[in-house]
Amino acid sequence: MVMRVIKDCLARVVPFLCCFGIGLAVLSLSRLGLVLWQADAVNDADAWSRVLLQGIRVDTATLCMLLGIASALYLLLPVSVARHALVRTVMAAWLALSLTVLVVLELATPTFMQEYGLRPNRLFLEYLIYPREVVSTLAKGHLVGAALALVLGAIAGWFAWRFANRMLRASAQASPHWSARLPFAALLICLAALGIRSTLGHRPMNPAMMAFSSNATVNTLPLNSFYTLAYAARDWMRHDPGARIYGGAADAEVVKAVTDGMQLPPEAFVDPKLPTLARRPPTYTGKPRNLVIVLEESLGAQFVGNLGGRPLTPNIDRLSTQGWAFERLYATGTRSVRGIEAVLTGFTPTPSQAVVKQPLSQQNFFTLAEVLRRRGYDTTFYYGGESHFDNMRGFFLSNGFRRVIEQKDYPHPAFTGSWGVSDEDLFDRAHQEFARMHQAGKPFFGFVFSSSNHDPFEFPSNRIELYEQPQATRNNAAKYADYAVGEFFRKAMASEYWKDTIFLIVADHDSRAFGRDLVPIDNFHIPGVILGGAVAPALDKRIVSQIDLPPTLLSLIGIDTPTPMSGHDLNQRDRFQPGRAMMQYDKNFAWMSGKDVIVLQPGQPPRQFTYTPGERMTPAASVDPELAKTAHLQALWGTLAYERGWHRLPAKSD
Repeated sequence: MVMRVIKDCLARVVPFLCCFGIGLAVLSLSRLGLVLWQADAVNDADAWSRVLLQGIRVDTATLCMLLGIASALYLLLPVSVARHALVRTVMAAWLALSLTVLVVLELATPTFMQEYGLRPNRLFLEYLIYPREVVSTLAKGHLVGAALALVLGAIAGWFAWRFANRMLRASAQASPHWSARLPFAALLICLAALGIRSTLGHRPMNPAMMAFSSNATVNTLPLNSFYTLAYAARDWMRHDPGARIYGGAADAEVVKAVTDGMQLPPEAFVDPKLPTLARRPPTYTGKPRNLVIVLEESLGAQFVGNLGGRPLTPNIDRLSTQGWAFERLYATGTRSVRGIEAVLTGFTPTPSQAVVKQPLSQQNFFTLAEVLRRRGYDTTFYYGGESHFDNMRGFFLSNGFRRVIEQKDYPHPAFTGSWGVSDEDLFDRAHQEFARMHQAGKPFFGFVFSSSNHDPFEFPSNRIELYEQPQATRNNAAKYADYAVGEFFRKAMASEYWKDTIFLIVADHDSRAFGRDLVPIDNFHIPGVILGGAVAPALDKRIVSQIDLPPTLLSLIGIDTPTPMSGHDLNQRDRFQPGRAMMQYDKNFAWMSGKDVIVLQPGQPPRQFTYTPGERMTPAASVDPELAKTAHLQALWGTLAYERGWHRLPAKSD
């Protein structure tokens, strides 16, 4: 009798059990394919077994999440209801949708991983907010891959729908009594909950538990892409702990570490309510100069000839010999908004979204534009695309920019692609504006953000000698971006405003960040050159972070307003040796000082490595506790300053 009851209950949930098995097979095969692709990184038997076996654990949790409650609810339905066509349709749709989503996300994973070195994460979700740009990029740059994913996803959905319908029709014939269905459903819910937690410990399973390698890509292989996206969505919707995922510390301890790291005398700090607000005497003390920042999209050092990269940037190479060039400048992140955050505001990176998109920074947040606007400057953002992307327009207009010039403001562009008008159109418009304002005697700050060097790599023909065929490749786009920069500076150097202006050329980030290390430092290496009529040629060999650039620029243009930036004024050439840099790679944070690198990961103790440019990081014999503490406190600063509203100018500072 008992066996008959169990058999009837199992018969009712057979469709869910079958879909569980199919899902487990699909995810395991996808993971095996990724492991074979990354076989050089997964380089020993122990790593293979950990990836594949732990993967089954994660996949079980995922499928319990998708199917556990649904199977229990279906079991509880009375026989007459379970046999109803509408119920069967709803349940079949859920089963088919669950399997289809798993398949589509796994198919999308290789393309995302090729670009970012990780499985789909919060960045994947953020891009979904901009369907026009994403669809255009996929259609023009990844058409075959996108089409294949859609076709295979549709086929998988169709088969899953037919299979689920057939299985549900058969299972509805089972008619266990309610007194048996109720405890069996409770058992299913308990098993599903245990499967989702995947542990009897205090904390449920999370991505940090799966991490075992010094290679960030390998650490994502045990996961599946639905799980990483679900985890990212959960973090997105709940309170964001920011850098506290590395552990907390007292506010006073964090403040002291950051202010000590600024290496300024005590009297430089002018407001106890804003701990890092400090006055730095500018290097230049004459009539304040104009400022132009050229932020180059995705132009990592791997594309820059004079930094050891491919020979794609003859103009930047030439300009580097005519200005103040940084040999070891490092981006703070892998997104444009992270580069904007660092170069425009001097804000340190966090595991959270960049402040360009955060709610508490949409007003009264420090930017170079705000301090210069108070000095009477025209402050304008020049962009070839639509400035709503990544909330740039809202953030800029609320924090010091008077104007935004974007795609709609170019009446007759020479070329328009998926991401807006070409870099030539952008620079021509900026040059015209600078010449006009100089003629009118108006000081100006221009923030010029290029976009041609962005997937799908569209730019005008017949401008450059192509590095490779076809035209629309990453390398050719980098070469065109360099061409457009060269043309702009050719005009700027011949202009009246050249002698009164300081220029910065800097990348926002590298185009790809491969996860071969917990933080792939080589892929944070970017070009940076300061130019202008008053800038003498120099090669700076110190380790420099993007956050050091804005205080350096204010010093060069003659602004002595106290600011809350924690970066260094690099004009003091004999100081800040050998330098330091901070880098945020998804949830991992790196603090590099000389050859020593501390890497912080969520839920794990700090790890120390030794880094030499061009080589892989090597684990250190031990962790320096003082260096690890410094890294931890510096990592916490961004989160603390954001929450406390400390990264701003006083209301009456002008």
